Amino acid sequence: MESKLAPNGDIYSTVNGLMEKAHSESKVTARKNGFVKPAFAQNGKILHVAQNGGLYKKPFNQSFEETPMLVAVLTYMGYGILTLFGYLRDFLREWKIEKCHHATEREEQKDFVPLYQDFENFYTRNLYMRIRDSWNRPICSVPGAKFDVMERVSHDYNWTFEFTGTIIKDVLNMGSYNYLGFAERQGFCADAAAEATIQYGVGVCSTRQEIGNLDKHEELEKLVARFLGVEAAMAFGMGFATNSMNIPALVGKGCLILSDELNHASLVLGARLSGATIRVFKHNNMQSLDKLLKDAIVHGQPRTRRPWKKILIVVEGIYRAIYILKMSLPQWFATSCYSSMEGSIVRLPEIVALKKKYKAYLYLDEAHSIGALGPTGRGVVEYFDLSPKDVDVMMGTFTKSFGAAGGYIAGKKELMNYLRSHSHSTVYATSMSAPIAEQIIASMKCIMGEDGTTLGQTRVQQLAENTRYFRRRLKEMGFIIYGNDDSPVVPLMLYMPAKIGAFGREMLKRNVGVVVVGFPATPIIESRARFCVSAAHTREMLDTVLKVIGEVGDLLQLKYSRHKLDPLLDCPFDETMYEENKD
Repeated sequence: MESKLAPNGDIYSTVNGLMEKAHSESKVTARKNGFVKPAFAQNGKILHVAQNGGLYKKPFNQSFEETPMLVAVLTYMGYGILTLFGYLRDFLREWKIEKCHHATEREEQKDFVPLYQDFENFYTRNLYMRIRDSWNRPICSVPGAKFDVMERVSHDYNWTFEFTGTIIKDVLNMGSYNYLGFAERQGFCADAAAEATIQYGVGVCSTRQEIGNLDKHEELEKLVARFLGVEAAMAFGMGFATNSMNIPALVGKGCLILSDELNHASLVLGARLSGATIRVFKHNNMQSLDKLLKDAIVHGQPRTRRPWKKILIVVEGIYRAIYILKMSLPQWFATSCYSSMEGSIVRLPEIVALKKKYKAYLYLDEAHSIGALGPTGRGVVEYFDLSPKDVDVMMGTFTKSFGAAGGYIAGKKELMNYLRSHSHSTVYATSMSAPIAEQIIASMKCIMGEDGTTLGQTRVQQLAENTRYFRRRLKEMGFIIYGNDDSPVVPLMLYMPAKIGAFGREMLKRNVGVVVVGFPATPIIESRARFCVSAAHTREMLDTVLKVIGEVGDLLQLKYSRHKLDPLLDCPFDETMYEENKD
């Protein structure tokens, strides 16, 4: 791919000037814990609005309140105590005092290269196992606004589980990525998928290049291109492989990838498989990205100093998922590759400005933002009122907002023609099944209003309202919430290791299903619960969940925020007002 981007050398200087002007005109307030945000005073309150110069056409609010010092110290102490007891338990296992459940080498294999590294499994044995029951809970229904969970128990401290035969009915689902509620067993989409199953069957049993190219695939790709406003698109059967198998087809040796430090594992894997040089910039930090771009242009490739063949900026629309590397415990402590479950939205206008200035390419992963952001669900590009032509490679998945499976790559027709013959996902992978394709087609047409109803648009608006309401209420209750005000991924900070399992268990006792995450999937002092808001949630459901969260928050003492949100202020949802606590 040859660069056809027009030079724009003065954009970023203009951006900096606008940002400095906005900064000088606003009042910057420093928090007691060092948290700084632009602010305006209004009736004695502090109104926080991030205008960011002239690039943003509406306020762009993202909050990441700093961890309270006492909580951080206690969290480190908790992990330290768990580690000490872990070594003690390993000593007892070595002397056969405590039963050993984990995998070990056989005696006759002691002289060979070890298959199991005990130290690498230390965290799993002694910390993860204590709260293992908080994950991998089997459900036995559609993951809609409510689902059914199979009850299980463990008699050996979570090493093994037994099913009791009891089904926990109507658990409120706050963990699935069912943003628009299309993961359902009845309705227009489900009926269309059922008809496709009868006509085409379930499996295709061939690749797109052989005899696995269905008319449904062609229809889907044309619909995706029209939905996104681009020339062409390609559909793939697996969302993870859409990134990991297509990035190596786009860049290779002699190319440079600039990746956000909180990018998803599929993006990281694809970048590594490509053979290109990878440099990581700080999360959503435009100064860090600008410096890397400038250095890449000035210095070129290492040793030879030749210009890079391509420079590809890789970012996500909404940062939300988990990235865990398989490594030893010391490497965990020394590596900054953690969860990207921040609930933050990419600063796309600024990235586009930098991309144009330095004539780089932009790869945008909209796995969680497509369908969930923008007035009509077109994703983060529409959210910022930008042109799809500003993004060279648009990627997204059908596993979230569309209630299906697979992913897509969209952009120029020349790019799609290139990928059809060079992408491993196209050449070697079995093509998407017809019922899945029909589910995507039906849900996308519903969002676009081509089904003759306004149901899709109503769901997009309902998701936006639910997101703002849920986030605002949590802040009013005193919880520390990360991310953007418009992000349906809502992280609630737990911090201490003992509270990870306790929060998940207490919520399930009260018939609410949530996802909890801790180290090494997050930084060691930033364990959290992650909520995913859906258009399928009614206001009554959200109020029930909020009531339960409040009860569990009081029980576990999770209301850490020093900036209590005043519930009496009547302001637009895109504005955030805080009142400082006296203590």
